[in-house]
Amino acid sequence: MNLEDVLIRRMSKAELCLAFDWAAAEGWNPGLYDAESFYAVDPEGFFIAERAGEPLGCVCGVAYDETFGYVGLFIVRAPYRGQGVGLQLLDVALRHVEGRNVGLDAVIAMQETYGRYGFKFAYRVIRHQCIGGGDSPSDVTELASVPFDEIVRYDATVFPASRAKFLSRWIAQPRSAALAFMTHGRVAGYGALRACFEGYKIGPLFADDPQIADALFEGLCARANGAPVFLDTPEANPAAIELAQRRKMTPVFDTARMYTRGAPPGRIDHCYGVTTLELG
Repeated sequence: MNLEDVLIRRMSKAELCLAFDWAAAEGWNPGLYDAESFYAVDPEGFFIAERAGEPLGCVCGVAYDETFGYVGLFIVRAPYRGQGVGLQLLDVALRHVEGRNVGLDAVIAMQETYGRYGFKFAYRVIRHQCIGGGDSPSDVTELASVPFDEIVRYDATVFPASRAKFLSRWIAQPRSAALAFMTHGRVAGYGALRACFEGYKIGPLFADDPQIADALFEGLCARANGAPVFLDTPEANPAAIELAQRRKMTPVFDTARMYTRGAPPGRIDHCYGVTTLELG
C-alpha cells in the first residue's frame, strides 16, 4: 500500500459507531451506547484512516486534562494490517496527547510495539464473566439520588483525572444501572452496569473496601438477571481478583495496562473494576 494515499482525519461522533462495530468483531465487546460518553471527553481525539473514501482503521488518543491522556480503540481492518497504517494512526494519536502521562490497555501481541513508543507495563487487567441474577442488597443507593458533585469527587480519588463530562453521560446510558454505597452522607463506593454487544459490563466498580465492593457488585448483577456480566479487574488490586473468585467468575480475557510515565496517582486498591479498556 502506498501510505501517501492514506488520509488520517478526525472522526465524527456518528462515525464512532463504526469503530465500535469493528471492536465488537475483534471480540472486545464494547458498550452499545458508549459513543456519547467517549466523545464528550475530547471530541478532537478520535481519528480514522481512509483511502479513497474507504475506512482502513481507527484510534483514539483522548486528553482528559493537561496531565493525563489515554489511547484506545486502536483497530486496523484485517486486509490492511502490516502495511504501516496502524503506525500512522498511533503516531497521530500520540501527538494529540503529547506531554501527558498516557495510558492504554494492550493486547498481548501489541505490548512490544507499544514498548517502542515508551509505554511500560504496569499490571494486568483480567476480564471475568458470570451470569447476572440474585437479589439486590438493601444498603445500596440509586446513584441518581446522589449529588453529582459528590460522585465526581469520589471518582477522582480513584481515577487519575477529573472526568465530569464523561461521567454525566456514562451513568445515564440507556439500559444501564448505577448504584452507590453511602456512609455519613458521602460516597464510599459506586458502580455502573451498561449494556454491551454481549450481555453487560460492570465498570467502574470503585469502593473503599471489599465489603462495599461486594454489595455494589451484587446489586448491579441483580439488574442483569440471566444475562452475561463482565468485570475487568486490575491485578494490582488483589482484593478485586478475590471478589471475582468469590463470585465464581470465569477469566475470559486479559490485557496489559501500560503507561508512558508509570502508574498515575489514584487509589488502585479502591478499584475493583476498571471503567473501560478503551478510555481507562
